[in-house]
Amino acid sequence: MSDLFKEKAKEWDTNDRSQQLSSGIGSAILENIHLTQSMEVLDFGAGTGLITSQIAPFVKRVTAVDISESMLEKLRAKTELQEKVQVLCHDITVSRLNQEFDLIMSAMAMHHVKDTENMLNQFSKHLKQGGQIALADLDSEDGTFHKAGTEGVFHNGFDRTYFSELLNRHGFIDIKFSTALTVKADTGLYPVFLVVARKVAVTH
Repeated sequence: MSDLFKEKAKEWDTNDRSQQLSSGIGSAILENIHLTQSMEVLDFGAGTGLITSQIAPFVKRVTAVDISESMLEKLRAKTELQEKVQVLCHDITVSRLNQEFDLIMSAMAMHHVKDTENMLNQFSKHLKQGGQIALADLDSEDGTFHKAGTEGVFHNGFDRTYFSELLNRHGFIDIKFSTALTVKADTGLYPVFLVVARKVAVTH
């Protein structure tokens, strides 16, 4: 499988849009999730670690997964994160990790995953009972956020009501949406949501 982010990885951390998104989403996660030093966190579509680097100081460990080796190379080079972050080039929607997490977070990765239902199912399987998600992506948009012909984009954002129904179907409760930021571009304004929810705890 080709690495669609090979060229983008070179300038990712200095790209204005990347910085704007990571700052807004990272702040929203910190505001909406109570982080503790006992927490094991999975960062889905971690890229170069722009979100991981904001969360890692407040948790026990972050497992950063992505299918772009070139993006992860940038993350591995950040020596200040090495003690707290495990980096894996892995697709959890295809092959499950042998670990469960207290929190799964994701920033702008979900629209690159074709099968949303399977993705959410895998999130649920990778969470401890009572574990949380903090997922950020575009609200439904007209397809102009990405340049025409961009490879690997399967969804032009997500409708919040529909996404909430999907989460509920896969065992998530306490679903709460907020707007993390709005991206301003020549082609328009693009709100980015953060949804937090909890996996239903099974009582015996």
